[in-house]
Amino acid sequence: MTKAAYDVVLLPGDGTGPEVVAQARRVLEAAQERHGLALRFQEFPCGALHYKKTGREWEPEAFAACKASDGILLGAVGWPGIDLPDGNIAGYNVLFGLRFGLDLYANVRPTKLYPGVRHAISGQLQSVWKPQNVDLVILRENTEGLYTNAHGALTRGGVTEVAIDNNVITRKGCERVIRKAFELSRRRGRGAPKDGKKRVTSIDKANVLRGSQLFRQVFDEVGQSSYPDVERDYAFVDAYCQWLVRQPEYYDVCVATNMLGDIVTDLASVLQGGMGMAAGGNLGDAHAMFEPIHGSSPKHAGKDSVNPIACILAGQMMLQWIGERYGDDKALAAARTIESAVAAVCAEGKVLTYDLGGTARMSEVGSEIVRKMATV
Repeated sequence: MTKAAYDVVLLPGDGTGPEVVAQARRVLEAAQERHGLALRFQEFPCGALHYKKTGREWEPEAFAACKASDGILLGAVGWPGIDLPDGNIAGYNVLFGLRFGLDLYANVRPTKLYPGVRHAISGQLQSVWKPQNVDLVILRENTEGLYTNAHGALTRGGVTEVAIDNNVITRKGCERVIRKAFELSRRRGRGAPKDGKKRVTSIDKANVLRGSQLFRQVFDEVGQSSYPDVERDYAFVDAYCQWLVRQPEYYDVCVATNMLGDIVTDLASVLQGGMGMAAGGNLGDAHAMFEPIHGSSPKHAGKDSVNPIACILAGQMMLQWIGERYGDDKALAAARTIESAVAAVCAEGKVLTYDLGGTARMSEVGSEIVRKMATV
Protein backbone atom coordinates (compact mmCIF):
# COMPACT_ATOMS: atom_id res chain seq x y z
CA MET A 1 0.00 0.00 0.00
CA THR A 2 1.39 3.38 -0.97
CA LYS A 3 2.19 6.04 1.60
CA ALA A 4 1.58 9.78 1.50
CA ALA A 5 5.25 10.40 2.27
CA TYR A 6 8.38 8.30 2.70
CA ASP A 7 11.00 8.88 5.39
CA VAL A 8 14.57 8.77 4.13
CA VAL A 9 17.61 8.88 6.42
CA LEU A 10 20.86 10.29 5.03
CA LEU A 11 24.15 9.25 6.65
CA PRO A 12 26.82 11.24 4.74
CA GLY A 13 29.76 9.89 6.75
CA ASP A 14 33.40 10.69 6.02
CA GLY A 15 35.60 12.01 3.24
CA THR A 16 33.79 12.31 -0.06
CA GLY A 17 30.68 10.74 1.45
CA PRO A 18 28.96 14.05 2.28
CA GLU A 19 29.73 15.35 -1.21
CA VAL A 20 28.25 12.41 -3.12
CA VAL A 21 25.25 12.19 -0.80
CA ALA A 22 24.54 15.88 -1.44
CA GLN A 23 24.46 15.20 -5.20
CA ALA A 24 22.23 12.16 -4.72
CA ARG A 25 19.85 14.24 -2.65
CA ARG A 26 19.65 16.87 -5.41
CA VAL A 27 18.66 14.15 -7.85
CA LEU A 28 16.13 12.59 -5.46
CA GLU A 29 14.54 15.99 -4.87
CA ALA A 30 14.28 16.57 -8.60
CA ALA A 31 12.73 13.13 -9.06
CA GLN A 32 10.13 13.65 -6.38
CA GLU A 33 9.17 17.03 -7.84
CA ARG A 34 8.72 15.59 -11.32
CA HIS A 35 6.70 12.56 -10.22
CA GLY A 36 4.70 14.01 -7.33
CA LEU A 37 6.49 11.87 -4.79
CA ALA A 38 6.95 13.01 -1.17
CA LEU A 39 10.28 12.24 0.50
CA ARG A 40 11.03 13.47 4.02
CA PHE A 41 14.77 13.66 4.63
CA GLN A 42 16.58 13.35 7.96
CA GLU A 43 20.36 13.68 8.05
CA PHE A 44 22.69 12.48 10.80
CA PRO A 45 26.47 12.94 11.08
CA CYS A 46 28.41 9.71 11.52
CA GLY A 47 31.74 8.04 10.95
CA ALA A 48 35.36 8.47 11.92
CA LEU A 49 35.54 12.27 11.97
CA HIS A 50 32.37 12.44 14.04
CA TYR A 51 33.94 9.90 16.41
CA LYS A 52 37.09 11.98 16.70
CA LYS A 53 35.01 15.06 17.51
CA THR A 54 32.46 13.54 19.90
CA GLY A 55 33.69 10.10 20.95
CA ARG A 56 30.62 8.60 19.25
CA GLU A 57 30.41 7.04 15.79
CA TRP A 58 26.85 8.35 15.46
CA GLU A 59 24.21 9.80 17.69
CA PRO A 60 21.87 7.49 19.66
CA GLU A 61 18.77 8.75 17.86
CA ALA A 62 20.22 7.93 14.43
CA PHE A 63 19.66 4.18 14.64
CA ALA A 64 16.07 4.64 15.83
CA ALA A 65 15.43 6.95 12.88
CA CYS A 66 16.93 4.37 10.51
CA LYS A 67 14.74 1.65 11.97
CA ALA A 68 11.64 3.78 11.47
CA SER A 69 12.60 4.93 7.96
CA ASP A 70 11.51 3.74 4.54
CA GLY A 71 15.05 3.90 3.19
CA ILE A 72 18.61 4.76 4.23
CA LEU A 73 21.35 6.28 2.08
CA LEU A 74 24.92 5.98 3.41
CA GLY A 75 27.86 7.86 1.91
CA ALA A 76 31.00 6.19 3.28
CA VAL A 77 32.79 5.80 6.61
CA GLY A 78 36.44 5.65 7.59
CA TRP A 79 39.43 7.96 7.90
CA PRO A 80 43.15 7.10 8.06
CA GLY A 81 44.49 6.90 11.59
CA ILE A 82 41.13 7.09 13.35
CA ASP A 83 40.39 3.67 14.80
CA LEU A 84 38.34 2.22 17.61
CA PRO A 85 39.99 0.71 20.70
CA ASP A 86 39.23 -2.78 19.35
CA GLY A 87 41.22 -2.07 16.17
CA ASN A 88 38.27 -1.59 13.82
CA ILE A 89 37.99 1.59 11.80
CA ALA A 90 35.89 4.31 13.40
CA GLY A 91 32.55 4.08 11.64
CA TYR A 92 32.58 0.28 11.69
CA ASN A 93 29.62 0.17 14.06
CA VAL A 94 27.54 2.40 11.80
CA LEU A 95 27.85 0.05 8.84
CA PHE A 96 27.69 -3.21 10.75
CA GLY A 97 25.23 -1.80 13.26
CA LEU A 98 22.79 -1.31 10.38
CA ARG A 99 23.51 -4.65 8.74
CA PHE A 100 23.07 -6.68 11.90
CA GLY A 101 20.72 -4.38 13.80
CA LEU A 102 18.20 -4.25 10.94
CA ASP A 103 18.98 -7.76 9.67
CA LEU A 104 19.96 -6.56 6.19
CA TYR A 105 20.89 -10.05 5.07
CA ALA A 106 21.22 -9.55 1.31
CA ASN A 107 23.82 -7.29 -0.24
CA VAL A 108 22.70 -6.60 -3.80
CA ARG A 109 25.20 -5.29 -6.37
CA PRO A 110 23.96 -4.58 -9.91
CA THR A 111 26.67 -4.58 -12.58
CA LYS A 112 25.44 -2.75 -15.67
CA LEU A 113 27.51 -1.06 -18.35
CA TYR A 114 25.97 2.07 -19.85
CA PRO A 115 26.79 3.07 -23.41
CA GLY A 116 29.63 5.60 -23.53
CA VAL A 117 31.36 4.35 -20.37
CA ARG A 118 34.95 3.16 -20.78
CA HIS A 119 37.09 1.13 -18.39
CA ALA A 120 40.39 2.12 -16.84
CA ILE A 121 42.60 -0.89 -17.54
CA SER A 122 46.40 -0.84 -17.42
CA GLY A 123 46.33 2.91 -16.94
CA GLN A 124 44.24 3.63 -20.02
CA LEU A 125 40.54 4.10 -20.68
CA GLN A 126 39.33 1.43 -23.05
CA SER A 127 36.10 0.04 -24.47
CA VAL A 128 36.62 -3.64 -23.73
CA TRP A 129 33.12 -4.94 -23.09
CA LYS A 130 29.96 -4.21 -25.05
CA PRO A 131 27.18 -2.53 -23.00
CA GLN A 132 24.63 -5.11 -24.15
CA ASN A 133 26.82 -7.87 -22.67
CA VAL A 134 27.12 -6.50 -19.12
CA ASP A 135 23.87 -6.67 -17.17
CA LEU A 136 24.04 -8.91 -14.11
CA VAL A 137 23.40 -8.75 -10.38
CA ILE A 138 25.50 -10.33 -7.63
CA LEU A 139 23.95 -11.04 -4.23
CA ARG A 140 26.04 -11.86 -1.21
CA GLU A 141 24.94 -12.97 2.21
CA ASN A 142 25.43 -9.99 4.50
CA THR A 143 25.14 -11.10 8.13
CA GLU A 144 27.35 -14.15 8.61
CA GLY A 145 30.38 -15.87 7.09
CA LEU A 146 33.79 -14.46 7.94
CA TYR A 147 32.24 -11.14 9.02
CA THR A 148 30.39 -12.51 12.03
CA ASN A 149 31.68 -11.31 15.38
CA ALA A 150 33.53 -14.54 16.05
CA HIS A 151 37.17 -13.51 15.99
CA GLY A 152 40.07 -13.94 18.33
CA ALA A 153 43.79 -13.52 18.78
CA LEU A 154 46.53 -14.89 20.99
CA THR A 155 48.77 -12.09 22.26
CA ARG A 156 51.74 -12.71 24.54
CA GLY A 157 54.11 -10.04 25.73
CA GLY A 158 52.47 -7.47 23.48
CA VAL A 159 53.03 -9.59 20.36
CA THR A 160 50.05 -11.05 18.47
CA GLU A 161 51.06 -14.56 17.52
CA VAL A 162 47.81 -16.06 16.29
CA ALA A 163 44.67 -14.54 14.76
CA ILE A 164 41.46 -16.52 14.26
CA ASP A 165 38.44 -15.76 12.07
CA ASN A 166 35.55 -18.20 12.07
CA ASN A 167 33.52 -18.70 8.89
CA VAL A 168 29.99 -19.16 10.19
CA ILE A 169 27.57 -20.48 7.55
CA THR A 170 24.00 -21.34 8.57
CA ARG A 171 21.13 -22.97 6.71
CA LYS A 172 18.91 -19.97 7.47
CA GLY A 173 21.50 -17.50 6.17
CA CYS A 174 22.01 -19.52 2.98
CA GLU A 175 18.35 -20.14 2.26
CA ARG A 176 17.05 -16.61 2.51
CA VAL A 177 19.72 -14.97 0.35
CA ILE A 178 19.54 -17.80 -2.21
CA ARG A 179 15.76 -17.49 -2.35
CA LYS A 180 16.10 -13.74 -2.91
CA ALA A 181 18.50 -14.43 -5.80
CA PHE A 182 16.03 -16.75 -7.52
CA GLU A 183 13.20 -14.29 -6.95
CA LEU A 184 15.30 -11.51 -8.49
CA SER A 185 16.06 -13.60 -11.58
CA ARG A 186 12.33 -14.17 -12.04
CA ARG A 187 11.53 -10.51 -11.51
CA ARG A 188 14.21 -9.30 -13.93
CA GLY A 189 12.75 -11.69 -16.47
CA ARG A 190 15.16 -10.85 -19.27
CA GLY A 191 17.74 -13.47 -18.33
CA ALA A 192 21.43 -13.44 -19.24
CA PRO A 193 22.48 -11.25 -22.19
CA LYS A 194 24.10 -14.22 -23.96
CA ASP A 195 21.05 -16.46 -24.30
CA GLY A 196 18.12 -14.82 -22.50
CA LYS A 197 17.94 -17.63 -19.93
CA LYS A 198 16.89 -16.91 -16.37
CA ARG A 199 19.92 -18.24 -14.53
CA VAL A 200 21.25 -18.13 -10.95
CA THR A 201 24.91 -18.96 -10.40
CA SER A 202 26.21 -20.24 -7.07
CA ILE A 203 29.67 -18.75 -6.43
CA ASP A 204 31.39 -20.91 -3.83
CA LYS A 205 34.38 -23.07 -2.97
CA ALA A 206 32.46 -26.30 -2.43
CA ASN A 207 35.44 -28.42 -3.46
CA VAL A 208 37.28 -27.35 -0.30
CA LEU A 209 35.10 -25.56 2.27
CA ARG A 210 32.36 -27.19 4.35
CA GLY A 211 30.46 -23.91 4.54
CA SER A 212 30.41 -23.75 0.74
CA GLN A 213 29.20 -27.34 0.59
CA LEU A 214 26.23 -26.41 2.77
CA PHE A 215 25.64 -23.30 0.67
CA ARG A 216 25.54 -25.35 -2.54
CA GLN A 217 23.32 -28.01 -0.96
CA VAL A 218 20.77 -25.39 0.08
CA PHE A 219 21.11 -23.75 -3.34
CA ASP A 220 20.04 -27.00 -5.01
CA GLU A 221 17.22 -27.61 -2.55
CA VAL A 222 15.73 -24.15 -2.99
CA GLY A 223 16.17 -24.04 -6.76
CA GLN A 224 14.81 -27.51 -7.42
CA SER A 225 11.80 -27.25 -5.13
CA SER A 226 10.65 -23.68 -5.74
CA TYR A 227 12.21 -22.33 -8.95
CA PRO A 228 12.25 -25.04 -11.65
CA ASP A 229 11.88 -22.33 -14.30
CA VAL A 230 15.25 -20.78 -13.38
CA GLU A 231 18.44 -22.51 -14.46
CA ARG A 232 20.88 -23.46 -11.70
CA ASP A 233 24.55 -22.80 -12.46
CA TYR A 234 27.73 -23.38 -10.44
CA ALA A 235 31.17 -21.77 -10.29
CA PHE A 236 34.10 -22.13 -7.92
CA VAL A 237 35.06 -18.60 -6.96
CA ASP A 238 38.55 -18.69 -8.46
CA ALA A 239 37.26 -19.88 -11.83
CA TYR A 240 34.34 -17.45 -11.64
CA CYS A 241 36.72 -14.49 -11.46
CA GLN A 242 38.19 -15.23 -14.88
CA TRP A 243 34.86 -16.29 -16.42
CA LEU A 244 33.26 -13.05 -15.23
CA VAL A 245 35.88 -11.01 -17.07
CA ARG A 246 35.95 -13.21 -20.19
CA GLN A 247 32.20 -13.65 -20.67
CA PRO A 248 30.04 -11.44 -18.45
CA GLU A 249 27.19 -11.95 -20.91
CA TYR A 250 26.68 -15.48 -19.54
CA TYR A 251 25.52 -14.25 -16.13
CA ASP A 252 22.08 -13.13 -14.98
CA VAL A 253 21.99 -13.33 -11.16
CA CYS A 254 24.82 -14.70 -9.00
CA VAL A 255 24.81 -15.48 -5.29
CA ALA A 256 27.65 -16.03 -2.81
CA THR A 257 28.63 -16.16 0.83
CA ASN A 258 29.78 -12.96 2.51
CA MET A 259 33.52 -12.73 1.91
CA LEU A 260 33.51 -14.37 -1.52
CA GLY A 261 30.76 -12.01 -2.65
CA ASP A 262 32.61 -9.01 -1.24
CA ILE A 263 35.62 -9.81 -3.40
CA VAL A 264 33.91 -10.65 -6.70
CA THR A 265 31.62 -7.62 -6.61
CA ASP A 266 34.59 -5.26 -6.57
CA LEU A 267 36.01 -7.14 -9.54
CA ALA A 268 32.64 -6.85 -11.28
CA SER A 269 32.69 -3.07 -10.85
CA VAL A 270 35.52 -2.91 -13.41
CA LEU A 271 33.06 -4.14 -16.04
CA GLN A 272 30.80 -1.14 -15.48
CA GLY A 273 33.47 1.55 -15.40
CA GLY A 274 34.86 1.28 -11.88
CA MET A 275 33.81 2.08 -8.34
CA GLY A 276 32.44 5.46 -9.33
CA MET A 277 29.62 3.70 -11.20
CA ALA A 278 28.87 0.93 -8.68
CA ALA A 279 25.95 1.13 -6.26
CA GLY A 280 24.78 -1.42 -3.73
CA GLY A 281 21.78 -2.20 -1.60
CA ASN A 282 21.66 -3.93 1.78
CA LEU A 283 18.23 -5.51 1.98
CA GLY A 284 16.21 -7.18 4.68
CA ASP A 285 12.55 -8.09 4.83
CA ALA A 286 11.49 -4.82 6.46
CA HIS A 287 14.43 -2.43 6.07
CA ALA A 288 16.98 -1.41 3.46
CA MET A 289 20.15 0.68 3.27
CA PHE A 290 21.81 1.81 0.04
CA GLU A 291 25.33 3.05 -0.65
CA PRO A 292 27.98 3.65 -3.28
CA ILE A 293 30.44 0.81 -2.89
CA HIS A 294 33.53 3.01 -3.01
CA GLY A 295 35.18 4.16 0.20
CA SER A 296 35.49 7.60 1.74
CA SER A 297 38.48 8.57 -0.50
CA PRO A 298 40.08 11.02 1.97
CA LYS A 299 42.62 12.31 -0.58
CA HIS A 300 39.77 13.55 -2.78
CA ALA A 301 37.64 15.02 0.01
CA GLY A 302 36.51 18.60 -0.51
CA LYS A 303 37.78 18.81 -4.09
CA ASP A 304 34.44 18.39 -5.91
CA SER A 305 36.18 15.86 -8.15
CA VAL A 306 34.92 12.31 -7.60
CA ASN A 307 32.20 10.57 -9.55
CA PRO A 308 28.77 10.98 -7.87
CA ILE A 309 26.97 8.49 -10.13
CA ALA A 310 27.41 5.50 -7.81
CA CYS A 311 25.66 7.36 -5.00
CA ILE A 312 23.01 8.71 -7.38
CA LEU A 313 22.32 5.15 -8.55
CA ALA A 314 22.17 4.04 -4.91
CA GLY A 315 19.38 6.58 -4.48
CA GLN A 316 17.75 5.19 -7.61
CA MET A 317 17.90 1.68 -6.11
CA MET A 318 16.27 3.03 -2.95
CA LEU A 319 13.33 4.43 -4.92
CA GLN A 320 13.03 1.13 -6.79
CA TRP A 321 12.90 -0.74 -3.48
CA ILE A 322 10.32 1.66 -2.03
CA GLY A 323 8.22 1.36 -5.17
CA GLU A 324 8.26 -2.43 -5.11
CA ARG A 325 7.66 -2.68 -1.37
CA TYR A 326 4.70 -0.30 -1.30
CA GLY A 327 3.38 -0.83 -4.81
CA ASP A 328 4.03 2.84 -5.57
CA ASP A 329 4.10 3.54 -9.31
CA LYS A 330 5.37 7.08 -8.69
CA ALA A 331 8.46 5.80 -6.91
CA LEU A 332 9.08 3.24 -9.66
CA ALA A 333 8.71 5.93 -12.33
CA ALA A 334 11.10 8.21 -10.43
CA ALA A 335 13.66 5.39 -10.29
CA ARG A 336 13.37 4.86 -14.04
CA THR A 337 13.80 8.57 -14.68
CA ILE A 338 17.01 8.73 -12.65
CA GLU A 339 18.54 5.73 -14.41
CA SER A 340 17.53 7.06 -17.83
CA ALA A 341 19.13 10.42 -17.03
CA VAL A 342 22.36 8.75 -15.88
CA ALA A 343 22.43 6.65 -19.04
CA ALA A 344 21.85 9.73 -21.21
CA VAL A 345 24.69 11.68 -19.56
CA CYS A 346 27.07 8.73 -19.99
CA ALA A 347 26.09 8.18 -23.62
CA GLU A 348 26.54 11.85 -24.46
CA GLY A 349 29.97 11.83 -22.82
CA LYS A 350 30.30 15.59 -22.42
CA VAL A 351 29.93 15.93 -18.63
CA LEU A 352 31.91 13.16 -16.95
CA THR A 353 34.42 13.07 -14.10
CA TYR A 354 38.10 12.17 -14.46
CA ASP A 355 37.64 8.44 -13.84
CA LEU A 356 35.52 8.18 -16.99
CA GLY A 357 37.88 10.31 -19.08
CA GLY A 358 36.12 13.63 -18.53
CA THR A 359 37.07 16.91 -16.89
CA ALA A 360 33.79 17.82 -15.17
CA ARG A 361 33.45 18.55 -11.49
CA MET A 362 31.28 16.33 -9.33
CA SER A 363 28.69 19.07 -8.93
CA GLU A 364 28.58 19.59 -12.70
CA VAL A 365 27.74 15.93 -13.23
CA GLY A 366 24.96 16.18 -10.63
CA SER A 367 23.57 19.27 -12.33
CA GLU A 368 23.67 17.62 -15.76
CA ILE A 369 21.80 14.57 -14.49
CA VAL A 370 19.14 16.82 -12.97
CA ARG A 371 18.83 18.66 -16.30
CA LYS A 372 18.51 15.42 -18.22
CA MET A 373 15.73 14.25 -15.90
CA ALA A 374 13.48 16.93 -17.35
CA THR A 375 13.80 15.49 -20.85
CA VAL A 376 14.16 11.69 -20.59
